[in-house]
Amino acid sequence: MPYCALIIDDEELTLHTISRGLRQDGFEVFTALSGEEGLKIFQDENPDLILLDIVLPGIDGVEVLRQIKRASPTAIVIMMSAYHLVERAVEAMKLGAFDYLVKPFHLDDMTNILHRAAEVLALRVRVRDSVESEKGRYDFGHIVTHNPATIKMLEVARKAAEADHTTILILGESGTGKGVLAKAIHYASPRTSMPLLELNCAALPDALLESELFGYEPGAFTDARRRKEGLLERASGGTVFLDEIGNMSASVQAKILRVLEEGTFMRLGGTSTIKVNIRLIAATNDQLKNAVSQGRFREDLYYRINVVQLEIPPLRERKEDIVALALEILLQFNRELRKNFTGFSPGAADLLVQYPWPGNIRELRNVIERTMILNAEGEIDSCHLPEEIRDQRDEKKNSEAFSSVDISPTGDQFLSLRALEDNYIEQVLAATGNNKTQAARILGIHPTSLQRRLKVKELD
Repeated sequence: MPYCALIIDDEELTLHTISRGLRQDGFEVFTALSGEEGLKIFQDENPDLILLDIVLPGIDGVEVLRQIKRASPTAIVIMMSAYHLVERAVEAMKLGAFDYLVKPFHLDDMTNILHRAAEVLALRVRVRDSVESEKGRYDFGHIVTHNPATIKMLEVARKAAEADHTTILILGESGTGKGVLAKAIHYASPRTSMPLLELNCAALPDALLESELFGYEPGAFTDARRRKEGLLERASGGTVFLDEIGNMSASVQAKILRVLEEGTFMRLGGTSTIKVNIRLIAATNDQLKNAVSQGRFREDLYYRINVVQLEIPPLRERKEDIVALALEILLQFNRELRKNFTGFSPGAADLLVQYPWPGNIRELRNVIERTMILNAEGEIDSCHLPEEIRDQRDEKKNSEAFSSVDISPTGDQFLSLRALEDNYIEQVLAATGNNKTQAARILGIHPTSLQRRLKVKELD
């Protein structure tokens, strides 16, 4: 794609020479003879690349660089200086310049730097496209639920997303979708174009967790041969999602508290303070209040991360969501596996709703993926489901999930086939947004038959 470049130099010949080379490389080019004029063009045109001379009439190049970086920290600025001003060029590098050229320079030197800059620009385009893709995938509107408690929780999450400095604590059992909710919050926030970085605190030993979060300087420990930026530093401007935060050691908790209160930390083995701007989303399947009372988790950190608390109900408490989620997952795997499964039979839907799902949505995904891989395309029946799903027969849960009809003289409860079918039709309609054509396709019946069935149901 064509990029836009701005050249700021008080020498007409330099402007002409560099402009010609950039245009040959496909750049759209703007030029300015002074720092003031360059800043005006920068504000109006928002160029992708700036070539900036250090010596300018009026505002000098270093001050122009400061103002550009203040307005756009990610701007790519290449400084140009005479040989005796190399020290000022190095100063500009510390202020965030991408590179510098020493005058007089060969066009080959400029071309090499421009190619590196173009690679960075191309990477940013790919990252931006990836962000847009992720933003669409994890939009709040794509979270499937008809559960009142979950709907209320999502309303709070949407409001919290807009307050981009507010820390959020997500509670929920393993597999309930805490990571999906964290992504939805990030991509609905003002930080959406900046990084979202995740770390599972339970997956790493204390020493490694600390180095991953804060980074380290050469010599900080035996294998630290070069400087490494930590996750907090790389995520500055964006969001950090720390899953299973209750597994942090006391020393790491203290450092995280400092980051939240002061926005600063030091790398392992470092002596200089690093300032970051992050939004923290924490998650846990543990009862942090109990951990606080037992002295395993800092009370001040608990209140600092628990500004907004969001609790995701387990799947066994969201029975009205199970079939809708199953259908959504089935459609996803149809695309990924290039399959053509049409839906679930009423018997299969009944078994899915009866099952307690100790692994929550993660387990539901695994079951559906396994079933689709091992069976022929078409409708998934109860016989296609894994043995652990088929073998459970909890009539109490069955009666809570579906309305039943008392047809026995002893008063035992049985599920009528008609009630089961009606309930399944309702859930398919809900999952498709009341799209009767799509619902009929999933149900494996003609749309006219579905319409007739709905009319009969209305008369009952």
